[in-house]
Amino acid sequence: MAKAKSAFVCTECGAEFSKWQGQCTSCQEWNTLSEVRLAPARPGAGASIGGATGRSGYAGVLSREVVDLANVDLSEVPRFSSTFGEFDRVLGGGLVPGSAVLLGGNPGAGKSTLLLQTACKLAQSRRVLYVTGEESLSQVAMRAHRLQLPVQGLKMLAETSVETILAVAERERPDVLVIDSIQTMHLEDIASAPGGVAQVRESAAALTRFAKHSNTVLLLVGHVTKDGSLAGPKVLEHMIDASLLLEGGADSRFRTLRGQKNRFGAVNELGVFAMLEHGLKEVKNPSAIFLSRTQEEAPGSLVMVVWEGTRPILVEVQALLDDSPLGNPRRVAVGLDPNRLSMLLAVLHRHGGLFTGDQDVFLNVVGGVKVLETSADLAVLLAVVSSLQNRPLPRELVVFGEVGLSGEIRPVPSGQERIVEAAKHGFTRAIVPRGNAPKQSPPGMEVVAVDKLVEALEAL
Repeated sequence: MAKAKSAFVCTECGAEFSKWQGQCTSCQEWNTLSEVRLAPARPGAGASIGGATGRSGYAGVLSREVVDLANVDLSEVPRFSSTFGEFDRVLGGGLVPGSAVLLGGNPGAGKSTLLLQTACKLAQSRRVLYVTGEESLSQVAMRAHRLQLPVQGLKMLAETSVETILAVAERERPDVLVIDSIQTMHLEDIASAPGGVAQVRESAAALTRFAKHSNTVLLLVGHVTKDGSLAGPKVLEHMIDASLLLEGGADSRFRTLRGQKNRFGAVNELGVFAMLEHGLKEVKNPSAIFLSRTQEEAPGSLVMVVWEGTRPILVEVQALLDDSPLGNPRRVAVGLDPNRLSMLLAVLHRHGGLFTGDQDVFLNVVGGVKVLETSADLAVLLAVVSSLQNRPLPRELVVFGEVGLSGEIRPVPSGQERIVEAAKHGFTRAIVPRGNAPKQSPPGMEVVAVDKLVEALEAL
């Protein structure tokens, strides 16, 4: 009998080693290697190599037809809607047959709710199999009844064995297969607990192979770690076609769905949902939500236009400066990069003549939105100046632009569309980089083009 082989796998990055060691040389983390038993090779798996197939042993592979990329028929894999417009936007236009999509998020963010709503609506016109490994069938049925969802036609299975799930899927032949969640699945050949590196990796690989061969849409639910990233080995991100993250605090009823990887669409696309009594409801105009400002003007409050995926969104940034009792003043940024905030404050001192070294600086993007682009630089600095001088900015003012280290205001992509979006929401004045200034301003909109930070401060 062949001896069972084992390997040591890093729980952080998924790197494999033949023997245990204190530090993972791949990700430099300590005490992260755990032993996993490898499944024995199937007998006869390599019998054709060098056998009757000829010298190379790859006759079966070489017999396949080679196709020119220009002759591939794209109509063979048509997309179909997930019944949620915001979900389709993040996916790049809809669900692609044969694709594997991983949906992650914090506990209570609404991952299972979103997929249950999607599965129930899709089941009215397509074959859908919903596999739950964390809840019983009665619990899922109770949630569907509470959300008032159409439950006719949705096939349910409470199972954690991947072999059993694949056998049922072979019999049912679903168009959409939902796995909730991948951390609860296990293979009999892998001698480790569910949720381990080996189990998550091999279970996802087996389910993905089935999805590719049967043209089934595979939707996986994934847990997140303490730092907010998707749990499991990094190799899992290479297996799947799209990685989505559902974000939103427990104290907020809004959820944002952001694409982190997508082979069939744009990355960093953003979808916005509202958590209501009857589940998640898509928000078609996010700017109207993020602009729910108070009627009274307040220092440090300013509206900026950020570009998320394929559309502009207007969000409010708030700054608060206060005398610091500490020798090292605090720099706190929620929704923005704290390191970039420190850099912008240095630019403000050097090229704007305003000193903030003795001030605690607090920055917040309203609505829980995370701004990842540099077009918020100018708005951040003007909000800081407003709070520092305790002078409110006009409510009808909107600002965007990137700030360089020499104090120049650089243009940002899609400047014309940002200005038009601001004009639609009633803003009458905009401070923008000169490279984004339109030849003709929208009706009722005054556009102030600036080249330097000093010019932007003077325009206020």
